[in-house]
Amino acid sequence: MRILFVILAVLLIVPGWTGEQRLALLGDKPQLIATRVALDPADSRRVRLGALTYLGGVQLRSIDPAFGGYSALGVVKQADGNRFTMLSDGGNVVAFTMGDDWRPRRLRFLNLPAGPGIGWEKRDRDTESMVVDAATGRIWVGFERYNAVWRYAPGFARAEAQRVPAAMASWPVNGGPESMAVLPDGRFVVIGEERHVPRQRWRGLESDRLQSRDALIFPGDPIDTAPARFAYLPAGRYDPADAAALPNGDLLVLDRAFRLPYRFSNRLSLVPAAAIQSGHAARGSLLATLDAPLIHDNFEGLATTQEGGATIIWMVSDDNQSVLQRTLLLKFCLDR
Repeated sequence: MRILFVILAVLLIVPGWTGEQRLALLGDKPQLIATRVALDPADSRRVRLGALTYLGGVQLRSIDPAFGGYSALGVVKQADGNRFTMLSDGGNVVAFTMGDDWRPRRLRFLNLPAGPGIGWEKRDRDTESMVVDAATGRIWVGFERYNAVWRYAPGFARAEAQRVPAAMASWPVNGGPESMAVLPDGRFVVIGEERHVPRQRWRGLESDRLQSRDALIFPGDPIDTAPARFAYLPAGRYDPADAAALPNGDLLVLDRAFRLPYRFSNRLSLVPAAAIQSGHAARGSLLATLDAPLIHDNFEGLATTQEGGATIIWMVSDDNQSVLQRTLLLKFCLDR
């Protein structure tokens, strides 16, 4: 009785928790449903999209309340299909294998083992970009708000190293390393989402500078190499959301825009390898625009694979865990 009285007294005296709500974590019983989707909801036969051919796609759903918000994508070709790694902007990871039947298997849910801060709040796990090395399995992750890059062991088994590059220190807290890719020669490219190139470093028209995004080229692992700077110029009033390299060293950049009342649009551009150099202003050529009335959402993750000599492009959308959006995984072939 005395113990019960003490417990009741403590509950009456100690105020309830009024701070930030705990970041939602994925559970240990992974479940995933994939439902096929058409490029054009009004015409299921349509497959052409600019320089791309639509090869199929799925809407992904799960009963796990933490599922959603995927802003980075890694795809590794395997003998039994592709191994997908989707990283949310809350630090949760969904990994699965999927083949031509579009049925996810070997499903795994996990949460980042470590990152900036203590991980209680979402801002401590604001993961916006990712590179998965197919050869070693190592993973690099870009964190917004902290403007940091962390490297993880294969399968996110543990954090290996971290760095806050001085060249990223002045990037906006909510507009940092949104895009990251590794080129065939081992260089890493990181593009800021919102940061324009400062006036003192710009040589050109002010209108172009205000369209530019600050970007970095690391000669190797961004954890322990010093970057050079270049500029990326999106196609129109779009923000870079992710990037992926092609085998010849060209860079694909996925740009995104939002328009009221509630509609997203994406553009995919190709930046030639020769433009990815220190001091250059790289403007890509537009390959495709994904917008209404076609299927559209907040696509933030981009990855490439090869199939029989063809370049395959994968995109995943960040549903912001909103009932008005979906987690979509789409597959395209680059027609070149």
